[in-house]
Formats: sequence, C-alpha cells, structure tokens
Amino acid sequence: MKIAYLDCIAGVSGDMLLGALVDAGLPEEELRDCIESVNIGVIELQIHQVLKGAIKAAKVNLAFSDHKTERNLRGIQEVIDKSRLPQNIKDKSNSIFSEIAEVEAGIHNKEVSEVHLHELGGIDTILDVTCVLSGFERLSIERVVSSPLPLGYGLQKSAHGVIPIPAPATTQLLKGVPVIGKDIQAELVTPTGAALVKSLASSFGRVPAMQLDAVGYGAGDRDHDFPNVLRMLIGSQDQIEHTQMETLCMLETNIDDLNPEIYDYLMKELFEHGALDVYLSPIQMKKNRPGSMVSVLCTLEDFEKLARIMFMETTTAGIRKMVFERYSLPRTTFQISLPYGEVRIKSITTPVGIQKYSPEYEDCQRLAKSQRIPILDVYQAACSAAQEYKR
Repeated sequence: MKIAYLDCIAGVSGDMLLGALVDAGLPEEELRDCIESVNIGVIELQIHQVLKGAIKAAKVNLAFSDHKTERNLRGIQEVIDKSRLPQNIKDKSNSIFSEIAEVEAGIHNKEVSEVHLHELGGIDTILDVTCVLSGFERLSIERVVSSPLPLGYGLQKSAHGVIPIPAPATTQLLKGVPVIGKDIQAELVTPTGAALVKSLASSFGRVPAMQLDAVGYGAGDRDHDFPNVLRMLIGSQDQIEHTQMETLCMLETNIDDLNPEIYDYLMKELFEHGALDVYLSPIQMKKNRPGSMVSVLCTLEDFEKLARIMFMETTTAGIRKMVFERYSLPRTTFQISLPYGEVRIKSITTPVGIQKYSPEYEDCQRLAKSQRIPILDVYQAACSAAQEYKR
C-alpha cells in the first residue's frame, strides 16, 4: 500500500499541497495535463524552487485568462462537469465544493443556492482542488494520514469584511479534525486546504510506519519566522491481504486505591462513549501495593472524552496516550433464525479468504435464559446454522 503523510508544519492550502506533490515526484507534465483537462481559458503553469527559511520548497503559480473570482455552487460544478477530468475526480471535487457551499450557507444564514463563493469561486481554487485530487491519484496514493492542523489567530480582510482567523468557513470545515493553536497572527489553514485535507485524510496523528520513498516540500505565499512549508512523506506499507489499516489510540493508567466495585461502572461508561476495548491487568506498584492497569483502546477522535471519563470516574492523576497502527480483518454482521429465536452472527474474513463465524454472546445468553436450555446448545446451533446460511 502506498501511503502519504501530510506534515502540516505551517498549515495547509491548495497551492502548498500542489507544491508538495510536485516536489515529491508528481511530473510537471502530469500536472499540466490535469490543468488542461479542466478546459477553462488559457492557463500558464510556473513551478519555482524557493527558500522558505532554510528549506527549499516547490512553489506552484498559475496565471489564467479567466479572472472571475465569484461563482455559486452550480457555476463551479458546471466548470467541473464540462471538464475532461475522470469521473471520480469530478465527483470528489463536486463533493468538496458542495461541503464548502453548505458551510458558507450556514454561516451567512442563506440557502445553498443563494451562496456565492467569493475567493473560493475563482478558477485558481477550482484548479487547486481538482489538481490536488488528481495528483494523489496519479501518484497511486491509497491512504493519506495528516498531522493535527495548526491554527493562527487575529483578523483579516475578506469579501465579507473583516473576519477572524481562522476563517469561519475553515473552522466549520475542520469539525472532527484534530487542531492545535500556534502563536502567530496569520491564516495558516485556508478553507480550501481544510476541505482537501478533511476529504483526503483517513486519520490524523503521528507519522505512520512506512518504508520512506519520497519527501516533498510545498511552499506557502508568506514568510514567517519558521519555514512556511507543508512537508509530504510518501512511502509504502506492507498490506496483509484482506486487511485494513487504521490509526488507533491506547489510553493507560495505573491505579492502586480505587474501590474494585467501581471498575464495572467505569468499563460500561467507556464502552458507551466509544471505547473499542477496555481491560484490566494486575500489576505490582510502588511500596509493594497490588494495583490494576486500565487500558482503553479507542479512535483518535474519541480519546479526549474517554480520558475525561477516566479522570472523572477513577482516582488516577495521569493517563498515558499511545498512537499506533492496527491491521484488522473485515467484519460483517447478519442475523439467523434458530428454533429458539433470532441470533446475530459476526462474520470475519481471514487473509486467505476463509470465513469465520461467531454468535453474539448477548443473543445466546438471552435465548438460553428464555428457553431454559444450556447456552452451549444455543451457541453450537448458531454456529452450525451460520455455516449453512453462507454456503
């Protein structure tokens, strides 16, 4: 599997992503071909190597004959639909602009059809979105991971007057995305950059394990007291057949002074709020006190609320957080009918394509109690029925 990591050192914008793609190996002819496929006026492509701080980075500049800066969603989609781009790129691009238009409509209390995208309606933004999506596809990148996005602060002028930094559209687009504040009065993440990263990245966190093959730096417009670049790492991961890779988080804490009765309540609360797994391990702590290590497996999106529950419901004063990659087998659930009632079955496909079936314990327990029969009878009947059901 080919993977790209977006190290958003100084934020992200459409042209920074384009520059990083080119610097990481996207041929200029491929980018030029994408630009020509948009098929809107005369467009001149210039790629320069510039210094941002002490780092050399690619700067992509576009000059075009179409200087219209304002379009509504329909106008943008007409440009994209009339282009010679592949259909999947058209669909992804239209989806991104639809999300931007919906966000703008909510901010300005208008219908989507009434919203005119000012700075975002220009041909440069349309090219940024379509060419970035095309670039990732042409480099055969199958998975994208991003660092948390840094946000500056302050005020800036726009077509709507003075607005806060980050722009309201940017903050709305970044819902669900990890962000971190940076002590600089400047826009680091543009709405276009926010929309692209949210669309492309399957997860956010640290650099995933990979064999590193290429590194690219894309330059931003401004100069800061730190390098205004986006760094892209491209590499390969061994992919076990029939598995999927995901970035997860493990929260751990050691406790030696909690009433053991509380652990049952704690585990139920953690599971109800998104924990993928919760378990206790017996450990020996300082002063020879026996204790328990509480381990909570979760997604990066859920770790804050789960850590808050651990702080609120236990005596711990500190929690460790670890981010790692997990291979997982694809799972499906289906329901079968037994003489005793309905049972849900979990189906797992192994790397060699063999199906494994596991009856849902809660269903088996419920039927065993209601029918006054051994739970093993229900479990074995469910396993046999599942094998027959899938033949």
